[in-house]
Order: sequence, then C-alpha cells, then structure tokens
Amino acid sequence: MASLRVVKRLFCAAAEAAPAPAPVPGSRWERLKGSKAGVWCRSLLSDYKEACREVFVGAWERPVKASVYMTLVGGAWACFYTKPDQSSFEATLLERSGQLGLLSPWIRNGTSDGHVQNLVKLRNEGRLHHISLGFLSLVYRTEYDPDATLYEAQCSNVSPRWREFPQRILDVGFVGRWWILDSKMKDYDVNDEEFKHLPAHMQATSPPSVQEVERSERLHKESWLALTMEDEEIETNVVEGKQESVSEESSTNELKQ
Repeated sequence: MASLRVVKRLFCAAAEAAPAPAPVPGSRWERLKGSKAGVWCRSLLSDYKEACREVFVGAWERPVKASVYMTLVGGAWACFYTKPDQSSFEATLLERSGQLGLLSPWIRNGTSDGHVQNLVKLRNEGRLHHISLGFLSLVYRTEYDPDATLYEAQCSNVSPRWREFPQRILDVGFVGRWWILDSKMKDYDVNDEEFKHLPAHMQATSPPSVQEVERSERLHKESWLALTMEDEEIETNVVEGKQESVSEESSTNELKQ
C-alpha cells in the first residue's frame, strides 16, 4: 500500500510540473484586433467618437454659437465651390465681346467697348493670367508672354515688383461672377458721346415714377379701344352736313341762272 501511495504522489507531482497547453490560436479578426495596428485604430476611433459627442453636446447647449459657426463654414464652402476659374473668364469675355459685336459702333458704350477690347488684346498676346486664392479668383496682366525669350521677360531683376501687383489686377471672380467685367458692361448699348450736345438737365435720365408708369399703361390700353362719338358730336356733324348740302344746291342754282 505504501508503494502505491508513493507512485500516486509521483504521478501527481509530474502532472503539476508539466507545462500548460498552448492556447488555441483564434480567428484572423481576433488576431488583427489584438495587434498594435488594431489597438491604435480602436483608440483613434474612440477619440473621434468622443470629439463628435462633445460637438453635439456643445451645439445643444449653445445653439446661437453653433449656428454662427455653421453659417461661416457653409458660406466658406459655397464661396470655394462657386469660385470661377480661367475657362469661365474666357467664356464670359467671348460672350461680352459677341454682345458688343452685334451692335453698331455708333451706339456702343465707349467704356464697355474699350475694356473688352483691351482684355481680348491681352488674351491674344498671352499676357492675361489667372490665379486662385481659395475663396476668390484674380485675373491680372503681365508685361510679356511667359514663353517670350526676351531679356526683359526672363530676367527677374527687371520684372515688376509684388507691390505693383494690385495695379495689374483686371478682374475679381467671386461667387460665380466676374465683378469688374459685369460693371463695365452696364449700359453697354448706350453711347454717352451722342448726348454731349444736349443740355445738362437732359443728359441725365431718371426712372419714371409710379404715377407716370400707370398713366403710360392707361394710355397704351386706351389706344387699342374703338373710337366712340357722343350725341352732341353726331348732331353737330349732321347740321354741318346739311349746311354743306344747302350751300352746294344754292351754288348750282346760281350757275344755272
């Protein structure tokens, strides 16, 4: 019996001293989550989740401040999205040039025609350039074509300085429009030179008042109505007709006699 107890103790000691079995490897997704990249991604998502929660809580607690921020962000995005580019400027320039080309030179506005002709000339010479500033675009002129091989065009020492750049700006593009070109094209079909010989009070015109517009519309509608004659006018015409017939008969009688 004693020998059996000794053997049993030896087997128990060997079993306790034996190493634990290695864990069975899990799935690929479990191994990916336990890796360093998985831990970093989980921490990053947790940070973004916490930041989004703080944004929504802050917007709920301060709605006015959140509305102002959203308006500014939306306005900035709209300005960036609707910013015109160089192709838009060239298309607008050709359209304005075509509008002036349909008019006689005698009725073109001198300011509009001169500005458009200058832009077209600079474009043909390769001196018209475009630059994007994020929320707006600028069109400016240069002294020479970039492809010109002249010394003045290639030497940086004689090139215009940056402080002269505002003087070379020709147009500003913002929210889908070219503002200087549109302002120059105002009343492009009115030649101010034709009215120089008129007095000063006749050279300037003012928009009509509401009463004048209503009177003009009333007169225009009345011009389409049929003419009506009153009874007095009819009687007068009849009497005048009788008198004329009597005078004609008397004159014929005198001729017969």
